[in-house]
Amino acid sequence: MDVRILGGLSVRENGVSVVATAAAPRQVLALLAAKADQVVPVTVLLEELWPSGAPRGARGELQAHIQGLRHLISAALRNAEAPPARSAWQERRTAETVLVSLPGGYRLDTGGGSHDAWQFERATGAGYRAMESGDLHRASGRLGEALELWRGDPFADVAAGPHLRAEIERLEASRLSALDQWVEARLQLGRHVEMVPALSELVALHRTNESLHCQFIVALLRCGRQDEAMEVYQRLRDGLRRETGREPSPRLRRLQRSIMTVRPPLRPLVGTPAGSFV
Repeated sequence: MDVRILGGLSVRENGVSVVATAAAPRQVLALLAAKADQVVPVTVLLEELWPSGAPRGARGELQAHIQGLRHLISAALRNAEAPPARSAWQERRTAETVLVSLPGGYRLDTGGGSHDAWQFERATGAGYRAMESGDLHRASGRLGEALELWRGDPFADVAAGPHLRAEIERLEASRLSALDQWVEARLQLGRHVEMVPALSELVALHRTNESLHCQFIVALLRCGRQDEAMEVYQRLRDGLRRETGREPSPRLRRLQRSIMTVRPPLRPLVGTPAGSFV
């Protein structure tokens, strides 16, 4: 089974999609895919579908969604495009062994297949270890590989209840952490010129993320673009005040002072009294 959640939901068995078109079974599959190879309790699935409380007959409705998903899985297992030579284990794989009923819950069994979130975690783990050991080239490469796995917002085409929202927040935080370390590795490798366009887009997406703004300011300063660096600082300061009521962190204020020390003094315009600046 091939599972992809770092973007629109994609779950394929034998190369065939088993993602339901209806919203509720798609939501059930999304949560099972997020916790693939783990048991997801029935209570969690009910809370996901009915956050305000499951109505009478909810368990029967959940079972109907499970049966609908198994119907799609059965069709995929009969896929004519499947490889002609199949192992005995593959022959024993059925809808009931792929979407397994267990006491108190259900488990989506990937059968040792691929999962983009797992690939992301392995690649970021390797990247973080490389950063710690000072291997910036490897860190940049592995973190870049991890970020390339993302095709958009996680579960972009799925209605999200409380458990999926928590998973989305966790994945987004992991993505932002990997992005921060990838940028840091690139800057330490002296790639500040090529990082300026990417950082310009990133701070537009994350308007109050102080770490990315710090990195953007550093990249601009290293390129000799002090005025633009000051503009970035001022936009962040205004955004923080407006959206969070906070002031920039001490690190950012130190960067702002650095900009002022390297910024050439403004020259008065012709006819402007000395000491007056526009």
